Amino acid sequence: MKKAIIMMTLVATLVGCCAKKPHYESVDEYPVKQGSLDEMMYAADKTTFSVWSPNADTVYLNLYADATTAEPLQTLTMCRQEDGSWTKTVKGDLNGQFYTFQIVEPSSRWKLHETPGIFAKAVGVNGRRAAIIDLAATNPEGWNEDVRPAFAGAKDAIVYEMHHRDMSIHATSGVENKGKFVQWTEHGTKTAEGLATGIDHLVELGVTHVQILPSYDYGSVDETRLSDNKYNWGYDPVNYNAPDGGYSTNPYDPATRIREMKQMIQALHKAGIRVIMDVVYNHTFNVENSNFTQTCPDYFYRLHENGDLGNASGCGNETASERAMMRKFIVESCRYWIEEYHMDGFRFDLMGIHDIETMNQVRAMMDSIDPSLLLYGEGWAAGGPLYPGDELAMKANMQKLPGIGAFCDDMRDALRGPFSDNNRGAFLVGEKGHEESIKFGLVGCIAHPEVDMEKVNYSKQPWTAQPTQCISYVSCHDDMMLTDRLKANKKLKAGELQRLSKLAQTAVLTSQGMPFLWCGEEIARDKKGVHNSYCSPDEINAIDWSLKAQNLDLFRYYQGLIALRKAHPAFHMGDAELVRQHVHFLEVPEGVVAYQLNGEAVGDSWKTIVVVLNGQEKAAKVALPAGEFRYACVDGKCPANSDAVVSGKVRVAPQSAAILYCL
Repeated sequence: MKKAIIMMTLVATLVGCCAKKPHYESVDEYPVKQGSLDEMMYAADKTTFSVWSPNADTVYLNLYADATTAEPLQTLTMCRQEDGSWTKTVKGDLNGQFYTFQIVEPSSRWKLHETPGIFAKAVGVNGRRAAIIDLAATNPEGWNEDVRPAFAGAKDAIVYEMHHRDMSIHATSGVENKGKFVQWTEHGTKTAEGLATGIDHLVELGVTHVQILPSYDYGSVDETRLSDNKYNWGYDPVNYNAPDGGYSTNPYDPATRIREMKQMIQALHKAGIRVIMDVVYNHTFNVENSNFTQTCPDYFYRLHENGDLGNASGCGNETASERAMMRKFIVESCRYWIEEYHMDGFRFDLMGIHDIETMNQVRAMMDSIDPSLLLYGEGWAAGGPLYPGDELAMKANMQKLPGIGAFCDDMRDALRGPFSDNNRGAFLVGEKGHEESIKFGLVGCIAHPEVDMEKVNYSKQPWTAQPTQCISYVSCHDDMMLTDRLKANKKLKAGELQRLSKLAQTAVLTSQGMPFLWCGEEIARDKKGVHNSYCSPDEINAIDWSLKAQNLDLFRYYQGLIALRKAHPAFHMGDAELVRQHVHFLEVPEGVVAYQLNGEAVGDSWKTIVVVLNGQEKAAKVALPAGEFRYACVDGKCPANSDAVVSGKVRVAPQSAAILYCL
């Protein structure tokens, strides 16, 4: 093989069949590939290959019979183009074969070997070789008729984050295809007590979107040894544009993983649920062996002046989104998932590593397809990025990122305690002094005249232009479950876990921001106190669905709150000026937050709504606006089981919430 490559290099040099290699002073001078980044364009009579590698001396195309055979069927020299790409057209029907590119760049400090390229759409087992397939043949029956569920926009979203394996791997799930994409095509799955699990559970709960943890091809699970039951969240990208084989019933067949992921999305759409995918463009599984390095060394990463890698991701590297081809890659990758898989939005991991212009281009591309598609991410980084802070998609810069959301750690930590200290509580365990941060979160982190920013925990300036840019939550995948956090914060009395969980989610689901739930919160799931369970075994991560019967009252409360939010536009006004005019805070004791909403002004059937959050271990009395009020939610029940009419003052039980309305 090596002798053949050396000989082909000599032949290519002598023949001079390609454009001449230019001289570049730095990677910043590399040309931008024109048109699509597609690297394999299949037709029955020919297949055209294209890979971008402007500084290469020679590029070879290797064709293989399958994903594992050692020797290629053919090794062909590709031709350099003026835009830095290399192309080769091979006649005949290559459907079912596999391919790699071999870049020859003698000046590279990295050892270069074969790569499937940066934009492989179909891959074999463990993603080492790309596959030649007809993508149209992977469409499940009825795919061309698949439509996104009706949805007006971000103000109406209720997002449920989930991991495929967590949701079904436990014996109590009743799911046949445990941990696989196609689990979401199974209806009628139940617990031993007859309670719905799987897709039926999601429908019963009432969420509008599911956010799936990374489902592209990632590196930490060996797809040839899935019986080892090795667990990972998937934040270690290898091939960004192909589904991971671990979630497929056959990781050896490139078409199966694609078809089954489409079946999942199709089934969720039919159930009225949109699908968001967690994407991790900010770093790669490793650097030396990454497809970025193996295709164009040192271009796609940020480097210190001495050549060391930046590490804002905390994973050993950070990508350079500001470079033209990395930006193009991110935008085109997102477009591909939308167009080929009918994806309904993206959650960007460590979005604060990416530059503002790139994120705005992603949003513009999504708007050109469907403005109701959701885009949000983590408005921070794990370390200091090698790029100016005022040009990054950090939480503090969200007003420069219209139509893009970020997670609200202000209200999260004010409710349950700081991310940095698992054992320290906040409002939910009776601590005072967190009220202003909760108020800030309740209005969606906009500028509001009744929020004293000097008393907000992290943000001294409003960071959203619109409330829909604020993602309201108390826990997510990379943190303690709310259940674990409450157990770590205090010795819980009988019934206290459920009371505090209900109180927390009342704040989340009545916030003017976009509410976000982590799978299993609604049935008091825990993770045995593990904060970062990214590679913990199933014993830690699996959801024990018998908890649904044990915590059915808690589930019904979540379900009731979601239904309440959907039914009443006052809880999701979607406009900053409307929130400033029609959300007002009431005079209350310390340790209590209360506010009223002018429902009539936004077309709500309830003229005035009052929400009271009492984090204290004693009852709170709150003066109501004028009028006769009825309970929508009280004493841990939503809808309320009380017909009482209240005026003047309302008494709210310890560690609970009350929602009242006046017709």
